[in-house]
Amino acid sequence: MQGIRGLPFLSMRWMRISELVLAVALISIPSQAQVHSEPQEPAVAFPLRPSANQRYLVDQNNLPFLIAGDSPQFLILHLSVEEADFYMANRQAIGFNTLWITLVTESVGGATYDGIPPFTVLGDLATPNESYFVRADDMIRLAALHNQLVILDPIDTIQWLDVLRSNGLTKARDYGRYLGARYQNFDNIVWMSGDDFQWWSDVIDDALVQAVALGIKDNDSRHIHTIELTPQSGSLDDPAWAPIITLNASYTYAPTYAQVIFDYNRPNFIPTFMVEANYEFENNTGQELGTPQVLRLQEYRAQLSGAAGQLYGNGYIWAFDNQWRSFLDTPGAAQFGYFKSLFAPRRWHDLIPDQTHALVIAGYGTFTDTGTNLASDYLTAAITQDGALAIAYMPSLRTITVAMSRMSGPTTARWYDPASGMFQSISGSPFPNVGTRDFTPPGPNSDGNGDWALVLESQ
Repeated sequence: MQGIRGLPFLSMRWMRISELVLAVALISIPSQAQVHSEPQEPAVAFPLRPSANQRYLVDQNNLPFLIAGDSPQFLILHLSVEEADFYMANRQAIGFNTLWITLVTESVGGATYDGIPPFTVLGDLATPNESYFVRADDMIRLAALHNQLVILDPIDTIQWLDVLRSNGLTKARDYGRYLGARYQNFDNIVWMSGDDFQWWSDVIDDALVQAVALGIKDNDSRHIHTIELTPQSGSLDDPAWAPIITLNASYTYAPTYAQVIFDYNRPNFIPTFMVEANYEFENNTGQELGTPQVLRLQEYRAQLSGAAGQLYGNGYIWAFDNQWRSFLDTPGAAQFGYFKSLFAPRRWHDLIPDQTHALVIAGYGTFTDTGTNLASDYLTAAITQDGALAIAYMPSLRTITVAMSRMSGPTTARWYDPASGMFQSISGSPFPNVGTRDFTPPGPNSDGNGDWALVLESQ
């Protein structure tokens, strides 16, 4: 099967293992103690549900939840509870509020670092190992103590698809029922099937993965579902999943705005988040390394194209390379925290993508849905319906023209440096909300690149 831009289609995740030569065994810390840092934000009233307008997620108090996540897929396999606590405390301190964790993954044996397999009979979904799932329970509860949503993948569809095939539909659904019964009372969960699900167009394979999700729903009606398909996709590309899911996962290595806006514009739209793009320290397509600049391009463009949030990824963290502790506090992770710091305190959930360029009327570049993030000069912008807030993300240094008449009143204009998380005032601000005005960034940002966010807020 061919993948993106003619490359042989291998799992992006397993390509990473080959590229990074990841070591898959860590030594546990022999201690029963668990040390938890205090939540830095108000506790979220999980579980989540779609907002009334189907554009984002809200908690049980109807407060918008901006998905700001990391992707530690192999956490259950490769970390002790103590190590997981250390990792989660770090992520919480940076500003992450979501973790993508896979329940059953890696090789078909899929045992933890200390030798606990997920099933007592190898490859038999009817024999879940209580000790393994108790470990998983502990990890999910620990995430809740760190105020983290867990996007929980019930079974990897790369290495474990053959197991689903050999077990068949009945056992697959029964396995889902087991999970649904076990986790129905864990509040901080969103279920996500798939995981580079390459074979979703095969109706038999698709039915097997659906059987697990449907089995979960048989016993768990509290949690929403999504699915990750293959690169350059959204969950609703597979119409068979439409009755199951209430959250769409956008997945692309091309400029992220293209896939997110496509999913945002679907006639049967549901909340959309960017589940996966380039990871820091990786080069999954052979065309673009996951540098901090590339990550910023992905993040701001996706958010201003209507995303309900997104996940960051790190090549040393997702499978917990033996150097993972040295790669926790990286520029990409810190700058993802700056991204969240800009959007979370503001009405991000009310922003409407400026698709017709009624806000930024000149200098917005050229829209493309192919190529790399760096090669695209397209500016993404969004504005609230009442004109109180607008944000435009500039990928490069140039002058843009903004229709100030779209704002609701006198407008404070500032530049936000996405590489440092710092604002820079603009001379003459606040500006009247009449006519048009040209804006030019002050020069390279603190990383020496040309990307800035223009933040407009009416008084």
